[in-house]
Amino acid sequence: MAEPGTIKVLLVDDHQVVRRGLRTFLEVQDDIEVVGEAADGAQGVELAEELRPDVVLMDVKMPGTDGIEALRRLRELENPARVLIVTSFTEQRTVVPALRAGAAGYVYKDVDPEALAGAIRSVHAGHVLLQPEVAGALLSDGGAGGGGRGPALTEREREVLGLIADGRSNREIARTLVLSEKTVKTHVSNILMKLDLADRTQAALWAVRHGLTD
Repeated sequence: MAEPGTIKVLLVDDHQVVRRGLRTFLEVQDDIEVVGEAADGAQGVELAEELRPDVVLMDVKMPGTDGIEALRRLRELENPARVLIVTSFTEQRTVVPALRAGAAGYVYKDVDPEALAGAIRSVHAGHVLLQPEVAGALLSDGGAGGGGRGPALTEREREVLGLIADGRSNREIARTLVLSEKTVKTHVSNILMKLDLADRTQAALWAVRHGLTD
C-alpha cells in the first residue's frame, strides 16, 4: 500500500522490457510507487479501475486495445487517473489523437529518468505537458474541442483559463488569485461547460487559440 503523499503509478505497455525499465527508473524515487503493470489497453483500464492510480504511463501502439481506445474508456468511466503517454513515436498523427482522447501529455521512451519522474509529478499536479509543435497541430486542426463559441466567460474565468494554459495546477491558481481550491475547481467546471470542452488540455488549447496566454 502506498504511503500517504506517494504518487501511485500504473504502467501500461505491451513490451515487458519497457515496463521493467520504467519500473527500474521509478523505484528509486521516494515519492513515486509503481502499483501495477498491464500488457495492453484493456488490462490497463481494468487495473486502473481496480487500483485507482494517480498517474498511468500509457503506450500508444499496443495489440488489441491500444492506448487511445484505453484513454477513451477511462474517460467514459470517469476514472480520475492522469494519463501520461510514453511513446517511441514522434509523429503528430500518433500523438495528437492521444491528446484529444484525454492524455495529460507525453514523453518519449528514451526520456531521462529524472525527466520522466518530473513529468509524472507535473501531470499529477494538474499540469498539461504539450510540446509546441503538437499544440500547434491541435490548434490548426481545430482540435481544441467545441467551436470556441459559447457564453461569454467572466473576467475571473478568463484569468483562471489563462493560468490553466500556463500549466498551473488548481492549487497554484488558487494561490495566485487568492482563492480557495474549491472556488477554482468551480471556475474550471464552469469554463469547461461554457466552452463545451472535455478537459484541461482542451481548455489550455482554447486559451492559446484565443490569445489568453503568451
